[in-house]
Amino acid sequence: MPTLEHNALVEMFRDQPALAPRLLATLFHVEVPAHASAAVVESSLDQLIPVEFRADLVLELRDASGALVLAIVIEVQRDTDPNKKFSWPTYVTVVRAKRRCRTVVLVVAPDAGVAAWAAESIDLGLGLGHVEPLVLGPAVVPEITDPADAAADTELAVLSAVAHGNGPNGLAVVQAALVAVGQLDQEHAMVYFQLIWNALREPMRQALEALVMERQIEGEATFPPFVRQLIDRGKLEGIREGKLEGIREGKRDTLLRLLARAGIGLTANESARIQACTDIATLDRWIDNVLGAKTAAEVLS
Repeated sequence: MPTLEHNALVEMFRDQPALAPRLLATLFHVEVPAHASAAVVESSLDQLIPVEFRADLVLELRDASGALVLAIVIEVQRDTDPNKKFSWPTYVTVVRAKRRCRTVVLVVAPDAGVAAWAAESIDLGLGLGHVEPLVLGPAVVPEITDPADAAADTELAVLSAVAHGNGPNGLAVVQAALVAVGQLDQEHAMVYFQLIWNALREPMRQALEALVMERQIEGEATFPPFVRQLIDRGKLEGIREGKLEGIREGKRDTLLRLLARAGIGLTANESARIQACTDIATLDRWIDNVLGAKTAAEVLS
């Protein structure tokens, strides 16, 4: 049964038909025929034999006159499956025969091992013919760590985060992708975020959570709201309150030391008032008041 990750990747190419030919040209350096349009077409590949083959997605590229110049069969592959080595050549030959145009298979495989398996040449028999899938995997997808580059190509940034999010530069790659995703509408942004999040292993998830909490506590809103919501609100508030209390405690200690140096004594009520104060601005004001004050009343005014 297709997973959320599988469907999200398929929908990425369905919603952006121009993405596949652009990646073929930029990442695989394939000479894509000049075309004026790229459109999704029916992906059911019926045969005379009683078997139905259904690809994840089929795109057609047409030139300005409407002539079909290239068909791209897109398959999302998250695990190895020996049966695919028989079905992928079928996809190529059936689409090629049905549409009378050149046809390629583009396999989207975020896992490096699966990508290497998918990229193997498929021998059609006795070495007399073969099919070579083009595989969009970690070896081909670049590591995008610059938020500006990610914003310029959001889908590629998402693919980069899925492919490299658990690597040495994973946190930077994921950060760049999430900043780019934050520019999209809420529906697409949530799907892309979930796709990235599900691809991350636990150590990287924890690192991302820690980064989000740190930015939240420091008031730096560098992540989209839905990303910040992945942190449990109670935990976040608890950490924020703990940090603030530490700041308050430091200011109370500073105030008491300054009062002692100035030789200003405190009554029990005045001491309790200082300890009970939770407003940082008030504590700062009292600290400033110590200079030139003669009594505690002048400091706590």
